[in-house]
Amino acid sequence: MPFVTENIRLRELAIVANSNRPMFNDFVSFLTSEGYSDLHDFVMSADSTAAKQTFLRYFQRNLPIGVALYDGIARPYAPDKAKWLLLGWIFRDAPEQRLRPMLKGIAGNSLNQRRVTLLNEIREYMQRIFPEKERWTWVAISEVIIDRLEGSRRAIKGTLFEAIVRTQLEEIFSLQNLDLSVSKAEVRLAGETYDVEVIGRKGTVLLPVKTRETMGGGHALLFTRDIHKSISVAHRAGFECIPIVIAESWGGDIASLECRASIYIDKNPNQIAEVRPLLATELELHLNVFRAMQ
Repeated sequence: MPFVTENIRLRELAIVANSNRPMFNDFVSFLTSEGYSDLHDFVMSADSTAAKQTFLRYFQRNLPIGVALYDGIARPYAPDKAKWLLLGWIFRDAPEQRLRPMLKGIAGNSLNQRRVTLLNEIREYMQRIFPEKERWTWVAISEVIIDRLEGSRRAIKGTLFEAIVRTQLEEIFSLQNLDLSVSKAEVRLAGETYDVEVIGRKGTVLLPVKTRETMGGGHALLFTRDIHKSISVAHRAGFECIPIVIAESWGGDIASLECRASIYIDKNPNQIAEVRPLLATELELHLNVFRAMQ
C-alpha cells in the first residue's frame, strides 16, 4: 500500500492562515503610523501609557476595505472580534477561552478599555519571555495562527456536520411525506450530548454525529469509547440511537455498537464535498427506522 503524504488538514489551514496575513500586515502598518518601527519595537516598548493608547486607537479604528480575519473554515469574523482575536493570537494566548473570562475582573469604563489593560499586561509579560526580534515576524506568528485555527476548525467542523445532517433529514422527510420533526439544537442526556433528535408520534431517535480527522494514538481510543458511551446512555434511557461516524480508517467495529442502525463513512471529515452526498445516501438507507416512528 503506497504512503499518502498529503496532509489535507494542514494544507487547508495554511491557506486560511495566509488569508489572515493582510490583517497582520495592517496591524503592523498601523503600529508604524503610531511611531513604532515594527511589531517587535511595540512589544518591547517601556512606555506603557503610549502602548495602551495605541491598543485603544486600534480597537476604535475601522479596518481597511478588504482586510479581515478568517476562522478555521475561512469565514470572516466581525471586525471588532477580529481585532481582539488577532491581538490575542499575536501574544500567544487564547483570547476567547482564557482571556475573555479575565475581563470581568478588570476595571474600565468600556469593554475596549478592559481589553487594553489586559493586553498591555500580557505585552509587558511577553517582553521577558520572547525578547528576540524574530519572534515577532509573520513567519513566527503564522505558526500560532495555524494552531488557533485548528482548534477553531475542529469545533466548527463538528457543528457543520450536525447542520448538514439536520438539513438532509428535513429534505428526506419532506420528499417521503414523513410526519417527523428534526430538532434545531443538540440534546443533553445524563451528561452526554446528542447532536440531532428526530421526533415522531411513536418514538424518538437520537443521532450523535462523531467526526475525527486522524485515528492514531490514544485519542483514537477515547474517540471510540465516547461513541460507545453515548449509545449506552441513550439505550438506558429508552431511546433508539443511530450513531453517525465520519472518520478515515476508524479502528472501531461498527457492528459492536449494538444499535439497530448506524452509519459509518470512511472519509476524512475535511472532505466535505465528498462526504455530503455519501451521508445523504446513508440516511436514505435507514428510512425504515424513521417510517416506523410515525
